[in-house]
Amino acid sequence: MNIAAASEVLASIWTVWAVMVFAGIAYWAWRPANRRRFEQDARIPLDDGQ
Repeated sequence: MNIAAASEVLASIWTVWAVMVFAGIAYWAWRPANRRRFEQDARIPLDDGQ
């Protein structure tokens, strides 16, 4: 295996890994269990410090 072939394999592995990480983060963000927390966090700038 020469360097060009190894580079192509590593690029493919990197792409698959990046897509899997993105899918995992998207799944975590859209889980119904996180909805209440995100809604509370979204209101932080609107709170008047109480």
